[in-house]
Amino acid sequence: MTGLLEDVRFAFQPLFNLHTGGVIAIEALARPASRSVYELLRDAARAGELLETDVALAAAAVRAAAEHNNVVPLHVNVLAATVSKAAESIGPLLDAMRQTGRAPDTLWLEIGTPFSRLRRENLRNGLDLLRSSGFHIALDGVGDGDVPLSLYTELAPEMIKLDRRIVAGLPTDAGKAALVNALAVLAEHNKAQLVAEGVENELQLAAVRRLGFGVAQGNLLAMASRRPNVEITIAAALTKLPEAELTGPVRRASGPRVTDFLHPATMLPVSVTAEEVRSILANQGTVGGIVLVDENNRPHFTVDRNRFLLAVTGPYGHALHAKRDAARLADRPYLLPSDATALDLLDLLAKADRQRMSDEVVIVDAHDRCLGVVHSADVVRGIAEMKVEQAASLNPLTRLPGSDALAREVDRRIAAREIFAVGWLDVDGFKQVNDSAGFAAGDDLIREIGRALADAAAVLPTVQVGHVGGDDFVFVAGLDDLVPLSSGQLDTAHTAGGLAISMSLATLVCSAGAVADYREVSRLLAPLKKHAKALRGDSWVLGRPGSDRMDVLRGGNAAPVVPPARRGAVSA
Repeated sequence: MTGLLEDVRFAFQPLFNLHTGGVIAIEALARPASRSVYELLRDAARAGELLETDVALAAAAVRAAAEHNNVVPLHVNVLAATVSKAAESIGPLLDAMRQTGRAPDTLWLEIGTPFSRLRRENLRNGLDLLRSSGFHIALDGVGDGDVPLSLYTELAPEMIKLDRRIVAGLPTDAGKAALVNALAVLAEHNKAQLVAEGVENELQLAAVRRLGFGVAQGNLLAMASRRPNVEITIAAALTKLPEAELTGPVRRASGPRVTDFLHPATMLPVSVTAEEVRSILANQGTVGGIVLVDENNRPHFTVDRNRFLLAVTGPYGHALHAKRDAARLADRPYLLPSDATALDLLDLLAKADRQRMSDEVVIVDAHDRCLGVVHSADVVRGIAEMKVEQAASLNPLTRLPGSDALAREVDRRIAAREIFAVGWLDVDGFKQVNDSAGFAAGDDLIREIGRALADAAAVLPTVQVGHVGGDDFVFVAGLDDLVPLSSGQLDTAHTAGGLAISMSLATLVCSAGAVADYREVSRLLAPLKKHAKALRGDSWVLGRPGSDRMDVLRGGNAAPVVPPARRGAVSA
């Protein structure tokens, strides 16, 4: 085995937080001099030393990173087969960590293929052992390997890394974008980070940001290098994107989570002296503060850079404080759980002492262990960008969301395999309204319909409405809310300039797996809308994907639909 590894060196590539532009971790990449890593592992398998070689590579990566006194989390690659036998194989990695002083919770194990020939029970047991030892778990190469779908939920990885071949196709391949949307729903369910690896050009970066990735790595952002650079940012790369692409990631309704803005924490034991803290701050200019933790990495104090240096560098400061506990010059930490939102953080700081409003906030896991820190400036900027994005997407007349927001909502429900309906509502003869009553009367009518839809959506929990242009409105609804919403709009009398106004509604009821995306929903609604417009008065036509049948619920001689309290909601 020693002979197999003697020509291996390591390069380090950063992982970037796309919300803050900062480095959140470094991945160690093995670089054999005369062959690829795949060939090295293949030769090891032939020699009957695959697991030993795989763990030896991980241990060597830890030692190589230690040569650079790296303070950010480290990612190393291990095979799923190694994990399935962790109890008997992981020893050399633990030895390397003890020798270098690296704590398990600063190490991420990126679990790679193949998975198909492994006993699921052994893999789960191996992961349980590693997690109980403090390691973080990521699934690597997702989307192009043999990772069974059930593993995403059974193994509950904290990070899902999308394979570079999938990332390469995102700008042009709608199928790959649909795959990402499905993974995003799964990652949200498991509270996992979704990471794009292998970002090589600006089109890929634009697609990655548009699809909601929070973390990315690749040669466009930073090349792998022998000496890891943890102080670079990707702000310059982001600003090169075309303005039309600067839409940012998909946001949750409650706003971004604090973990979207997470920075690695510089942690020291709670017993550290003031001189040791001063040395760290003096040698690492980018460190804004230090978290003082106990043996279980639970934060007890935080040291603010500016206040601390002011105390120890003032008159007699060094003599007074150098050999004494740094905790004397520290503060009780501001803490938030990992599932808190950015708005929770701002609420916390709004109640803080004035001189501490810019302090780093420590994010902790379910066991109160430090996961990292968040800077308030990043959160303020992120929320401001979110509000700008939301405002830019609203229709200026009705202040309702536009097509992009509805597309994301439809695609989300498709990925979640929900049963839902999409409705397309418009005004009959709208041009006549403008021509006879004037465009101001037409604008008033559109605002009135928009307000009615918004008011209905406010009390119907499954409904999202939007204004896609002109006199066209679109809504997405669960089946329980479809009839009350539709009947409420069609039962309301509208007039403009003395003219009685009728409306046409086309709805498409989508069961799980019946449609692929928003574009297909739009295409299937078109003939339904055309049929509804051909009927007299207020009309409502309902259809289903895969069927040519159109149910006329209103219009012409159709009987009016019975409210759900008397007959029940529309069936899928």
